[in-house]
Formats: sequence, C-alpha cells, structure tokens
Amino acid sequence: MMLIVAVAWIYVVGLMALTETSIVAGIVTFLFYCVLPLGTLMYIAGTGKRKARRRAAALAAREAAQQDQAARE
Repeated sequence: MMLIVAVAWIYVVGLMALTETSIVAGIVTFLFYCVLPLGTLMYIAGTGKRKARRRAAALAAREAAQQDQAARE
C-alpha cells in the first residue's frame, strides 16, 4: 500500500517539476517535494523491518553458537 502512495506522489511531483519555468526550478522542486520527504518517510517506515531483521540475525547467531558449543562437548 505504501509503495502505491509513493509512486503516485512521484508522479504528481514529477508533473509539477515538468511545469516549472526553468530546469533548475524543476530539479529543486523534485528534490524538495519528492526525494527528501519520500526518502525520510520510507526510512522511518522501514525501521521496524530493520529491527526485526537485526533481531533474527542475532538469534540465529546465538543458536549457531549454542549448537557449536554443544557439538564440542
């Protein structure tokens, strides 16, 4: 769902940038209305997934260490 909203926002801001009076104004419009806000939003939205991935990696490493220790005994 979030991806659909992001793509729609890119489309809207892209059209806004195309109607600017100069190329520089179009680039600035696209950067400040699209790239920076969407980048920030997507980073914040992905925080939970990154934490879960980090926890899963730590758990897998802990289990592997326990299995390795059990195999040595």
